[in-house]
Parts: sequence; structure tokens; C-alpha cells
Amino acid sequence: MSRRRMVIPLLFLCLLAIVAISLNTGVSRMNPMEVVKTLVGMGTAKQELILFEFRLPRMLIAIFAGAGLALSGCIIQTISRNPLADPGLLGISTGAGVMVVLYLSLFPTGADAPALFLPFLAFIGGALAAALVFALSYERQQGLLPGRIVLTGVAVAAGLSALMTVLSLRLSRELYQFAAVWLTGSIWGATWDYVWALLPWVMGLFLFVSYKARVLDALSFGETIATGLGVAVAKEQLQLLAAAVALAASSVSVSGGIGFVGLIAPHLARRLVGAHHAHVVPASALLGACLLLGADTVGRAVLQPSEIHAGIVVAIVGAPYFLYVLARSAR
Repeated sequence: MSRRRMVIPLLFLCLLAIVAISLNTGVSRMNPMEVVKTLVGMGTAKQELILFEFRLPRMLIAIFAGAGLALSGCIIQTISRNPLADPGLLGISTGAGVMVVLYLSLFPTGADAPALFLPFLAFIGGALAAALVFALSYERQQGLLPGRIVLTGVAVAAGLSALMTVLSLRLSRELYQFAAVWLTGSIWGATWDYVWALLPWVMGLFLFVSYKARVLDALSFGETIATGLGVAVAKEQLQLLAAAVALAASSVSVSGGIGFVGLIAPHLARRLVGAHHAHVVPASALLGACLLLGADTVGRAVLQPSEIHAGIVVAIVGAPYFLYVLARSAR
């Protein structure tokens, strides 16, 4: 087995190791043996409550949301041919958040909406933001302009953030706290309902993106070469961008406004497994899951009994990495 093919099994083992650590992390201590006994049905009622109702749903949300954000970033970076592209930087995550906050401001009972409803709502907001960014970054003769995408995305994200702040002022104290927690990137949807709501989006779109790996390989060379290779560029771009928006929007709808995962994970994946998307796609998903679950675990462990939201931990790592990528792209 080549070195590159060994990376994905190693990343899977790394994810399992983080899962094992996360299962044993929290205010209520459980040693590894107690965790194992509880998993096989030999734990106490309290241990089963902690593990199955609190920790496992939260961990699965972090895994699926991290994978979804990473896959979204992988698609956007490939199509735009811009290493700085990211669902957060392009305003997709903010657009999804605006729609959620708008719904809460119009319908004060929105926080109790069915779990399946929020991903669809966030998808609409993310899709509108993405459509605006890509429309402003498109030239008929040249197609999507990589440099303009990031600049337009930053401007759109800033405007949407301001709109979100204004909408938040209309919320009651309880809903404002709910929105504030969402904005900081907390894994707030930590129930089994949200796990089952997010699972089909991430798994279904992961299979779709994996199926389109060769198309992504062609698009990474540019529209002209992709057309020469027989790719229906406009059709494939639209389908893949829709998948990227759906992945990002559904993920942030239950994990909050978490940035940089979609930037870091695809970058690291390409450095580890090369440029072929048959390897980049699963590697990105695993790295995104490791990154977000690891950030959530660190956030829960550092300041017990309080916690640091996962979005803040990711930003502490992601901001320097963004500057590093920016410096490399400038050179």
C-alpha cells in the first residue's frame, strides 16, 4: 500500500482516538472502563444518561458538521481555483445564520421548530448568499474570477453579519442568548433529533461528491481544459456548488457559525494525499471531523466546569493558518 493510500486509514484511526478521548471528557468523569461497560449496556442509569443523551449526540454532530464543512470547502476551492475560498469567507455560513435569526425574529417559538426544518431554512439563506457572491464574481468571457470571489465574499459576509446584528436586537432575551450561542460556534444541536436531521445531508452529499471526483479533477485545471475533456462545465459547477451550499448550510444550522474548518481541512488533505479528488474528498471529510471534534473536546476540557465554544477553538488555530495560506499564495 502506497504512502498516500495509508493516509486515509490513519486519519480514520486518528478520529477513533479523538472519539475515545472525547467520551472520557466532561464535567462528570467516566474512566475508559466505565465507558466500555456503559456502551455494552452494563453501566448505571446516570452513566447511560451522560453517555447516550449528552456526549454521543454532541460528538456525532461535531463529526458530521466538521465533515460537511470540510467537503464544502473542498468543492468551493476546486471550482473557484482559489486556496483561500471557504464557506465562512464566502458568506455561505453567515447567510445561513441570517435566515435562522430572521426566522427566530419573525416566529419567537422558532427555537422549538422541528429539527428537520432548520437545515432546509439554513440552506435557503446559504444558497442566496452564494448566488450573490458568485454572480458578482462571474465574467462572461472569463468565468469565475478566483481573486474576486474572496473579496466579494468578505464584503457580502460583512453586510450579512451587520444585518444579523440588527435582527438580533428584535429577539427576546432568551432567543438572543440562543442566537449568541449559535454565532460563537457552539455545538448547540446536541440531541439525537439533530443527528438524524444532519446525517442524510452529509452522507448523501458525501457519496455524490465522491462520485464527482473525476469532474472535480477536471475543473481544477480550469474551465477551458475541463471543456476540452468533455465536461459540461456550467451544469457540473451548478450541481457541485449546490452540494457545497447544502453541506455548509446544513452543518452550520446545528453547529453554529464555525469558520476555518472548510479552509484548513482541504488544504491539509491535498498536502497529505495529493491532488486527486478520489483521495482528497474522504481525506477532507475525515480531517474536518477530527478538527471539529478535537476542538469541541478541547473546549470542554480546558475550563471545566465552564467550556470554550468549538468555534473559538477552531478560530485560534484557523486564523494563523489562514495568514500562512495568504502568505504562500502571495508568493
